[in-house]
Amino acid sequence: MLERIRRYGELIRFSHTIFALPFALLASWWAWLLPSPVDGNPIVFRMQDLAGILLCMVAARSFAMATNRLLDEQFDAANPRTAGRHLPAGLLGRAEVGFFILFCAAAFIASTLLFLPNRIPLFSSIPVLLFLAGYSLGKRFTWLVHLWLGVALMLAPICAWVSIRGNVVSEQWTDLLPAVALGTCVCLWVTGFDILYACQDFGFDRSRGLYSIPARFGVRGGLNIAKFLHLAMFVLAVGLAFWFPQLSLGWIYRLMLVGIGILLVWEHSSVSENSLDRMQLAFFQLNAVISVLFLVAGGIDAWLR
Repeated sequence: MLERIRRYGELIRFSHTIFALPFALLASWWAWLLPSPVDGNPIVFRMQDLAGILLCMVAARSFAMATNRLLDEQFDAANPRTAGRHLPAGLLGRAEVGFFILFCAAAFIASTLLFLPNRIPLFSSIPVLLFLAGYSLGKRFTWLVHLWLGVALMLAPICAWVSIRGNVVSEQWTDLLPAVALGTCVCLWVTGFDILYACQDFGFDRSRGLYSIPARFGVRGGLNIAKFLHLAMFVLAVGLAFWFPQLSLGWIYRLMLVGIGILLVWEHSSVSENSLDRMQLAFFQLNAVISVLFLVAGGIDAWLR
């Protein structure tokens, strides 16, 4: 049983949850800290809301990754870089993964019941799952598939915010803007590092007629587009401290931005058109630090001030 659990964890790359979960938690923290602009009352913290956010995050991401692995099995089997993944290697069967996908979808929908009487998460659950599943088909018809993934992770902070402040958002939609700005940062950041990651499969994607930005514009073009997106993400992250004074982001947040700028420069200097050997550092390790920095600095600073 433990071996089976380990295989499912590897199938969905459970460790990669660290990319989106910190932003969902940060948006939740801000949502609880800020009083309602409608009546000035504080937002009541409920443990069941926190549990719902954690369960929804894990279930939605597991559903999306497992769906991606199932739909991409034929491509993974043909690609030397991915031939060792669980489905092409026979470590898990298609029926097993299909059942796991259904289980995660049911768990996601059931977890939204924890937010009641706020019904927005429940009513949005199926459209969200369909959008997440659709990403796995994107590479078959559009090189904007990386943006699709970015928007998918952008939903994490936005959905967390709405799950906690749904009644406020329904009365005053501008209350959602801080979460949208944070989500846009996530979108730009994820789209950029997914383009970096796709550079590894530049030749394979072209040979199979799959769509990606590196396959469309070449590795150099992909790297340059990723740099632009990360620069835009950094500018937007700086703007959060000025455009939303209600978040009270001060010197701790600004110090974090310096660190993130250094990490982004390090990330892009680690890979080049002729050398993608350090992709693991650029893709996972540095970006994991960036997401945790956002959570820690953005959360502590807003709380202290």
